[in-house]
Amino acid sequence: QVQLVESGGGLVQAGGSLRLSCTASASTFNRHTVGWFRQAPRKEREFVAAIGWSAISTSYADSVKGRFTISRDDDKNTVYLQMNSLRPEDTAIYYCAAGGDIVIVTHGIVDYWGQGTQVIVSS
Repeated sequence: QVQLVESGGGLVQAGGSLRLSCTASASTFNRHTVGWFRQAPRKEREFVAAIGWSAISTSYADSVKGRFTISRDDDKNTVYLQMNSLRPEDTAIYYCAAGGDIVIVTHGIVDYWGQGTQVIVSS
């Protein structure tokens, strides 16, 4: 059983930056692929980024490539999402999730979900 807690959301101006954190409660976290997803009001949840066990394999949605960076520190059981050059369309609740194969995780098939952290980008 892995419990995930997101933090780092907030209100920022367009062009600004935020760093989201996802911290897990179990030491098995290092054997999970971890992904970030987001859901804007009245829209479906969408994939943002994922990072595999090795921390070398990563995947990003086209909409965030070059702006967002996912990383992990397994000693701290934490995965980060550095978000730069934020745009109003990035406004959403951001969720951390943990699963197995990275390809499956990118499709939202995961074992555990966090509670979400809100990001609001003003124009």
